[in-house]
Amino acid sequence: MAIFLYRLGNTAFRRRPVVLLVWLALLGAAIIAALSAPATKALPFTLPGAESQKAFDLLDQRFPGSASDGATARIVFKAPEGQTMTTAANKAEVQKVTEEIASGSDQVASAVDPYTAGAISKDGSTAYISVTYKVTAAEVGSDSHDALDKTVEQARESGLTVEAGGNAVKVASHGAAAEVIGVIVAAIVLVITFGSLVAAGLSLLTALIGVGIGFLTLTALNSPLELGDNAGVLALMLGLAVGIDYALFIVSRYRSELAEGHPKQEAAARATGTAGSAVVFAGLTVIIALAGLAVVNIPMLTKMGLAAAGSVTIAVIIAVTLVPAMLGFAGDRVLSKTGKNKAGKNKVAKSRAGRNKAGENEAGKNEEEPAAADSTAKVPMGLRWAQFVLRRPAAVLLAGVVGLGVIAIPSASMTLGLPDDGAQPSDTTQRRAYDLLSEGFGVGFNGPLVVVVDAAGSDDPKTVASEVVSRISKLDDVAAVAPARFNQTGNTAIVTTIPSSKPASEATEKLVERIRDTGTAIEKDTGARLLVTGQTAVNVDFSQKVNDSLIPYLALVVGLAFLLLMAVFRSVLVPLKAALGFLLSVLAALGAVVAVFQWGWLASAIGVEDTGPIMSLMPIFMVGIVFGLAMDYEVFLVTRMREAYVHGEGPAQAVLTGFRDGGRVVTAAAVIMIAVFSGFIGASGAMIKTIGFGLAVAVLFDAFVVRMAIVPAVLALLGKSAWWLPTWLDKILPNVDVEGEKLAKSPAPEPGSGPGADDHPQPVRV
Repeated sequence: MAIFLYRLGNTAFRRRPVVLLVWLALLGAAIIAALSAPATKALPFTLPGAESQKAFDLLDQRFPGSASDGATARIVFKAPEGQTMTTAANKAEVQKVTEEIASGSDQVASAVDPYTAGAISKDGSTAYISVTYKVTAAEVGSDSHDALDKTVEQARESGLTVEAGGNAVKVASHGAAAEVIGVIVAAIVLVITFGSLVAAGLSLLTALIGVGIGFLTLTALNSPLELGDNAGVLALMLGLAVGIDYALFIVSRYRSELAEGHPKQEAAARATGTAGSAVVFAGLTVIIALAGLAVVNIPMLTKMGLAAAGSVTIAVIIAVTLVPAMLGFAGDRVLSKTGKNKAGKNKVAKSRAGRNKAGENEAGKNEEEPAAADSTAKVPMGLRWAQFVLRRPAAVLLAGVVGLGVIAIPSASMTLGLPDDGAQPSDTTQRRAYDLLSEGFGVGFNGPLVVVVDAAGSDDPKTVASEVVSRISKLDDVAAVAPARFNQTGNTAIVTTIPSSKPASEATEKLVERIRDTGTAIEKDTGARLLVTGQTAVNVDFSQKVNDSLIPYLALVVGLAFLLLMAVFRSVLVPLKAALGFLLSVLAALGAVVAVFQWGWLASAIGVEDTGPIMSLMPIFMVGIVFGLAMDYEVFLVTRMREAYVHGEGPAQAVLTGFRDGGRVVTAAAVIMIAVFSGFIGASGAMIKTIGFGLAVAVLFDAFVVRMAIVPAVLALLGKSAWWLPTWLDKILPNVDVEGEKLAKSPAPEPGSGPGADDHPQPVRV
């Protein structure tokens, strides 16, 4: 692997104008494709095998149009204090709004008058218009959004409180600047890390080109592949984070190679061969984790995972092709002033060594000691920390494990659900409409349960439906049960049930279970089948499906990555330690998510107004994404230690070398990722906000506690045993040479070569 990437980096450096033009052409093609792409289609939400999905499928067959994917909206009215919605003036205003909505857009299928439909609260204070559209929520055009907003705004002038909810209402985004915030922070960190605007700009530019190509390509494919908006946001979030990190790692290694006296082309090739190998395998772990989401068998989740995996793939290819090409344009300008002075001194030392071969060993010794001292001077805190860990490995290990274990405690109390309008910020019209309906019709009105009675196998469907209504009415936590509504053939009925509790609550979830238990009894007695669906039932089934898939997913992803890391590190214990450390960090991150979003600790500090169940997708996403990122840091840091160990250093010294050369880079990479993910905490969507917070905290725990503390402590305790691999397994596993052991056999640079000299590649002896 190292030799292949060495040659690839060498070629990219020499053919840098061609490489740059190819990537710019791809970016241009992606821009054109995105601009000419058709309108985005809604991502169809399906749960293969779930009862709620079976009910939807049955409704499509027996009640054509009732299970349509068309967008819906509710325009909610509340009368002023002392009035009701049944007064002549208020009634006239509502009917006027109904007519305006029905005629305001060609996309509106119907607008139902609340006085005809009986959509008036018992106290007469609240009423609502039900609006249905001919198109999906994602296809509702700007004209339709504007017509709805304008009608609602004009209706408020009558003195009524008017709000609109539903998936047809345009969602205002409060996180539009998330990417910008992340990029700004990343730029600052890069400048501080490198001490060079050129190096920082190069890393940032290549990452932005990669994420631009990935995001724009997904935008172009959004409609034909029905990817959905969240797939693009996730791909953007991950692509930006890993793209900057991968470029950072290669540029940092290039600077080290220059500082050792290698000419620019040789330095770029070596950086791609060594650091590029780590990037490739780190990227593979992320890709495996994201693509593995397909085992959950939820189409939406599969598409999001594959879209993000594609974005990471582009970031890896950019890192090993465009980055070395851009290094050719930058040359030694990526070095800080101190780095240039050091490179010059090492160049002289190398030249003298070339002229006087007899003094080569002594020259090498004299060169190494100042370099090490200089590195220590530049990153004293990192080396001091590593030395501290090596002196007290047991205490550091215990403190890290116990600390993360305590933070993980809330994860045991995690309850799952999917967000609805009740999770929107309180200043949005969707949230206000949700609250008005809860006040006027009860807290369960926003989450009705749709009970489908399949009586095709029954002798008396009407009697069966009446029995279903009677039994459900007697269940706990039921506020109201509507009379059964039959289809035209009379063999299937819909029984709408309003819970007494709000949709995203444990009580409503238990009610779904009780109704399904009732259905089992009815099927035994009458032969009729009972299926429960509706948004709340879908949430219950979704959460259950995700929970059932978590263990198989973990086994697949961790198992494949374990084999990959064994090949990378030539060790059994190092991959095992990496996997266990990941479990610690992800559990601690989930604990922090529960504490904030479910328990409400410090919730107001990040704009969380209402606590409740954690989004059902969160655990599976945390496992997949955090595992990939955790392995990034593991590969970045430990490959440098492994490289030092392979080249003859003792176990303890190898750990120090790894921290000297990789600790600063991993720290910078982690800060950048935290900044990128934290930027998404400002998003209005509960899903993106929760993922942004969870990933930021997970990176914090994994990079600074697990990889920077627990990992060196474990390696110190294991000593040489850390790199043990059974002989029979060593023969089976492919030797990927991530450490660049074969590159070490290449000859030293010719005298006079180095920064500022002619760039001719040095041959590699294989």
